[in-house]
Amino acid sequence: MPSSKLLLLPVLALSFVMAAVAQKKQPPPPPAHAKSPSPAVTDEFIHKQFGDNCSLLAGPPQFVADMDGDGIDDLVVAARCKNPMADQAEYSFVVADPYDSFLGYSDVKVTSTFASDEPDRRGISLLIVHGAEKGDWRADAPKAKFLLINLPFKTLTVKKLALKKKTVLGIYMEEKGEGEDTSSVIYWDGKKYRYQQLGSTLE
Repeated sequence: MPSSKLLLLPVLALSFVMAAVAQKKQPPPPPAHAKSPSPAVTDEFIHKQFGDNCSLLAGPPQFVADMDGDGIDDLVVAARCKNPMADQAEYSFVVADPYDSFLGYSDVKVTSTFASDEPDRRGISLLIVHGAEKGDWRADAPKAKFLLINLPFKTLTVKKLALKKKTVLGIYMEEKGEGEDTSSVIYWDGKKYRYQQLGSTLE
C-alpha cells in the first residue's frame, strides 16, 4: 500500500506542473470595446485634473476604455492646452510627445515649444487619465495622467490593436497637415504611450 502511494506522488507532481504550464499559456482576455463616458466629461473635470490652461476640444468624441490593460476604465479626451509644461507639477500629470519621439525628437521640453503653422491647431492635445482601483478615472487621485502634445489628428477612435504577444486598445488617428491622408495609432507599451504609423487611408 505505501508503495502504491509513492508511485502516485510523481504522477500528482506532474499533473500540478502541467496545470501550471497550461495556466501560464492562456492568453489574457481581449480588452473590452471603448464606450462614451456618461455623463460626458466637462471643462470642470478637465480643470480639476489638468488645470485652467486646458479646455475640452469641441468635436472629437470622448472615450472610456482600459488603455493600460489593468482591467480598470481610463479616459481619453481631446483638449486645447495653452502651456502644458507650466502645470504638470501642480496637477501631477506627465507631458509626452509620442509623435515627435517617433521622429527622433525625444526632449519634450523642446518639442513643447513647437507651434503648428495652422493657428487653429495650436495647443491641441490628448488627455488620458488612467483609472485608480477605487473610482476608476473619476477618482480624485487617478493612477496616472498624461497630456500628449503635437499629435496631428483629424479624427479619433479607440479600438483593438494586435501586437506581437497581445491585443491592446489603441487610439487610431486620421492625420492632418504633413501626414494628410495617412493613419496612425497611439498605444500604451507598458511604460509610455507610443506612436506608430499605419499607412495611407483609402479615401
